[in-house]
Amino acid sequence: MTLTQLRYLLAIADSGLNITLAAEKVHATQPGLSKQLKQLEDELGFILFTRGARSLESITPAGEKVIEHARILLAEANNIRAIAANLRRDNQGELHIATTHTQARYALPAALAALNRQFPNVAVHLTPGGDGESIASLARGDAEIAIISTAGNAPSAADLAIPLYRWDRVVLVSKQHELAKLDRPLTLADIAKFPLVSYESTREPESSLRQAFSKAGLEMSIAVTARDADLIKTYVRAGFGVGVLAEMAITPEDSDLVAIPADNLLPRCTAWLLLRRDRVLRDYTQALITRLLPQLHALELQRAISDGETLKVNPLHWRDIARPGAIGDFEI
Repeated sequence: MTLTQLRYLLAIADSGLNITLAAEKVHATQPGLSKQLKQLEDELGFILFTRGARSLESITPAGEKVIEHARILLAEANNIRAIAANLRRDNQGELHIATTHTQARYALPAALAALNRQFPNVAVHLTPGGDGESIASLARGDAEIAIISTAGNAPSAADLAIPLYRWDRVVLVSKQHELAKLDRPLTLADIAKFPLVSYESTREPESSLRQAFSKAGLEMSIAVTARDADLIKTYVRAGFGVGVLAEMAITPEDSDLVAIPADNLLPRCTAWLLLRRDRVLRDYTQALITRLLPQLHALELQRAISDGETLKVNPLHWRDIARPGAIGDFEI
C-alpha cells in the first residue's frame, strides 16, 4: 500500500466515482489509476467499489471505512511535509483557497498581491463556488482555507471560524429606475414591486434575503440568480430587475448604476475565514491570515488551531477596512 494509491482512492471518491475526472485531478492516466486501484484492492483482499459494465457504481461499506482512514493518513502525511518545509524555510508551494466569487474578485486581490510580493514562488489557486462547496472543499482537504459569508452565526461545519469583516448589501438599479429617484428612505415594500437579480443562494429556503421578505409579509419575485456579482450587474443593466448584492462588489466602474444602501432593510453579513485544526499551516498561509487579520497575533492563531482556544476577534466593517488609508492590506 502506498500514499499514491490512497491519494488515487480519494480522488475517485471525491470525483463522483468518475475515473476520468479522478485521473485528471491527480495528473495520472486513466489506465494507470485503475491499475493502482486494482493493486490496492488485491492487497486489502476486498473490493472498495462495486462495478457496473463500464463504470464504478458505488462505494462498498468496507471502502467507506478505508476512505475514512485514508483521509486521516494523507492529511498527516501533508502535515509532515508542511512541518519540514517550514523548518527548511522553503518559500515555494501552493495555496488553495475555496471562496465565493465576490470574495475572490473584490476582497482578496490586495491581500494576495501583498502575499505574492513576499512569497513570489507560491502559486495561489482560487476556487470560486457556493458557500457549501467551499466548506466541502476544506473538509476534503482540497483547500487550506475557505472564506464564506453568513448573515447569522459562525458556520458550524468548520473546525475554526474566524470573523474577517462585516458587510451589508446594496440595492442596484439604473439611474433611470424609479427607485433611484425616491425622495425618502427605501423600504422592502419598494423592492418587492420588482423582480430581483441576486445571488444563487437566494433560491434556498434559508436565504436571509428570502427570510427578510417573508418576515415582512412580502412576496419575492426572482428574475435572475448567479454566483458571479459581475453577472448580477450585467443583468441589472439589461433591465431584468433590481439587483441585490454585496457592497464590496460596487466599484467606480459601476458609475452608470445607482447603489442604494440596504443596511436597515436586510441582515448584516459576516465574512468568515475557515480553517481545519488537523492541518499544519505553511508559513505563507499564516502570512496571508496575518494580512487579512492584522489584529490577530500569530500565537493566538496557533493556540486556537492546536489547543482549541477561543479566539476573540471583533471584526471591522468593510467600509472601514476598504477606505483609503485603512489598516492592513485590504486598502483599495
